[in-house]
Amino acid sequence: MMNSRTTSLLIFAFFFLISSSVTTAFHISRILRKYPEFSTYNHYLIKTNLQSQVDRQPNITILAVDNEAISSISKKPMNVIKNILSLHVLHDYYDVEKLVSVLTSKAAIFTTLYQTNNGDPVSLKGFLEASMVNEGEIAFGSATLGSGLNVKLVKPVLSHPDTISVLQITAPIIAPGIGASSPVKVPASDN
Repeated sequence: MMNSRTTSLLIFAFFFLISSSVTTAFHISRILRKYPEFSTYNHYLIKTNLQSQVDRQPNITILAVDNEAISSISKKPMNVIKNILSLHVLHDYYDVEKLVSVLTSKAAIFTTLYQTNNGDPVSLKGFLEASMVNEGEIAFGSATLGSGLNVKLVKPVLSHPDTISVLQITAPIIAPGIGASSPVKVPASDN
């Protein structure tokens, strides 16, 4: 017969093992490695260290851009690429079915990893907007006023219900003010 201390230690060990396996339920870089059409996107997630932030999220949606489409941002500095890609990480699980149900009656605003990292709720720079357009297409864009919804959902890539969803979109989403390097501060002249 076990004493209460031994029982308590066993219960603690059991919950520790369960909680540690839940927090590392997926590795986005390993997942994307299986899809060569996203190799550049995956490379940028690793290079900018966004993959470690993504891996720590309990439930998440990745809006992935294929190699051809992501080439449009390849000449930008790495800090700008990180900002752009952090807009492509939604804080919640959305597969196509859930997106359609959310967007059936109206457009919706989604919180992104950019918002978590940079927090600017006034400008909506860290939020994405999505809506149903045309004949049932899903379109995305920056939630910043006047940005437009010019990026379309191509297809679902991978889905682990309530954990991670990877959706392919047509192009990178670049919010106003994110696509440029931070301005260099010039000291004021003494004149």
